[in-house]
Amino acid sequence: MKKLIIVLTVLISTVTFAQNKNEKASLEVDGVCLMCKSRIEKACFGTKGVKSAIWDVKTHELKLIYDARKTDLKTIKNSVAAVGHDTKDLKATTQAYESLHPCCKYRDTNVVDDHNE
Repeated sequence: MKKLIIVLTVLISTVTFAQNKNEKASLEVDGVCLMCKSRIEKACFGTKGVKSAIWDVKTHELKLIYDARKTDLKTIKNSVAAVGHDTKDLKATTQAYESLHPCCKYRDTNVVDDHNE
């Protein structure tokens, strides 16, 4: 009976720890339009372990759910920067930024103003 209780305790502990794999995070990502939204979210989903990625055009907030055993925020930020979008911690390279569609040039104040109208 004692062994059965120990085995059940170990199994319950294992199941409890296995359920804590998903992490939630929120970060700011620069962009201006729905094309940016699509590109940012696609870059996130291209990162192994990302389960949910929703970027808000107005607030620039990227909400994530990811498997912490498979990826981390740094890797996700690198994926976003690789497609041309800045985060607070990581800036996209000039080459990646220049590859964006002209309406997505969020560093250009004229483009940003056009999207705000």
